[in-house]
Amino acid sequence: MPATLPIGTVVESGDIAELNAQRFNRHTFWCGQSGSGKTYALGVVLEQILAHTSLPLVILDPNADFVRLGEVRPEAASTGTAAALAGRDIRVLRPGDRDDSLRVRFSALPFPIKAALLRLDPLDDRAEYNALLHLQERYPINDERSIVERLRESGDPVHHALAERVENLALDDWGLWAGERAAATEIIETRPDATVLDLGGFRYAEEPLVVALSVLDDLWTRREQRRPVLIVIDEAHNLCSPDLDSPLGRAVREQIIRIAAEGRKYGLWLLLSTQRPSKVHQGIISQCDNLALMKMSSPIDLAELASIFGFVPESLIEQSPLFTQGMALFADGFIGAPTIVQMGDRVTFEGGSDVGVPLR
Repeated sequence: MPATLPIGTVVESGDIAELNAQRFNRHTFWCGQSGSGKTYALGVVLEQILAHTSLPLVILDPNADFVRLGEVRPEAASTGTAAALAGRDIRVLRPGDRDDSLRVRFSALPFPIKAALLRLDPLDDRAEYNALLHLQERYPINDERSIVERLRESGDPVHHALAERVENLALDDWGLWAGERAAATEIIETRPDATVLDLGGFRYAEEPLVVALSVLDDLWTRREQRRPVLIVIDEAHNLCSPDLDSPLGRAVREQIIRIAAEGRKYGLWLLLSTQRPSKVHQGIISQCDNLALMKMSSPIDLAELASIFGFVPESLIEQSPLFTQGMALFADGFIGAPTIVQMGDRVTFEGGSDVGVPLR
């Protein structure tokens, strides 16, 4: 009998609504407009996955919504889910200067990403590009700041130019470089039950892109190990938009497209959450088998969802604008039949709750 994840109640009957845990071995698309309860409801499902399966989660969290996933609310402490979560290894990596901060190892990045980071063209910047190509074999050290010092001290004008490029782009000022500390990829490789990557709070806009690239590329590189992992990307439109035009933005999107198209057979499963389906590349959405749809009023977004998820009765999708907060339509493999559900309560705290209006 497959493991089931209780997530709330069926709106029509009042029965307990359950998802089939085994069917998270497919890509999942989760969407709902602002105020629909999307992030809270997603937290309910992630808690159940942690409580009832041994499927590791890697959560790309741009708004710090899941940084308290391991903190049980006092009123829920006596529940079975809370008891199960108490024994889970949940790592939260955040920007900052501490032992558990969110970091990337420059030397471990694929060379094309290094070149994109430094905005180097193999023909227009031949000398610097070639110097970067051989950088690691000449300076096999992990401290990124020491590399800049070595380049400046080398006496080679090309190396000096490369050091100037790093400084001009302020890359040596980024707070995410690992140095002697553990990188996020190294922590994920130890297989915690959940690794939450807090992508907010970086000083430079490209730092979250580098974190995402580093993690996604490392998981893809290790795909032949066939060790299952659920990659949760919240606010997926930030990383999956067809409009991304920077070298790093395009690289992130292309890696996600690659995982969406080929990752399933290797145990790399996506759960993409967004409030703007039309802002997510169709090549990614079209690879998703599971659908969770909350309140959505945009006719353009609903028409696109009806077209892509043709297995869902259009009459149910058309009810989405009428949903109240916390209602969701679940469809395909992880539920027996398309079902509208009122989501249950979370056991843990939501990290990024709405700001209230100040009263006199």
